[in-house]
Amino acid sequence: MKFLTNDTLLTLVIPVGLEEDILDFLLLHPKWAGGFSIIAAQGMGQGARLQSAMELVQGRSARKLVLIAGVYAELQLLIQALAAEMPAPDVDYWMSPLLASGRLA
Repeated sequence: MKFLTNDTLLTLVIPVGLEEDILDFLLLHPKWAGGFSIIAAQGMGQGARLQSAMELVQGRSARKLVLIAGVYAELQLLIQALAAEMPAPDVDYWMSPLLASGRLA
């Protein structure tokens, strides 16, 4: 079996309340998300969806970034399946070219 080289970094920007559901989805689809990283973040600006009183006062919303290195075509399938399973307007994503990836040992 030949493995394709990761050429794309998918970043999912999710509300904290959807974290477990989305992580469960990703774990159920290892072909698309063989591994990923999760980072705490805060969303600000016109697109930020502020829900709690604290978020309204601070002007920022608690978010998580999920980073997935993969193959562009496979990551497109992941986004399509995720959107079909959990159509959430407060989940944003972007894909960026990945110039290199690997392990140090």
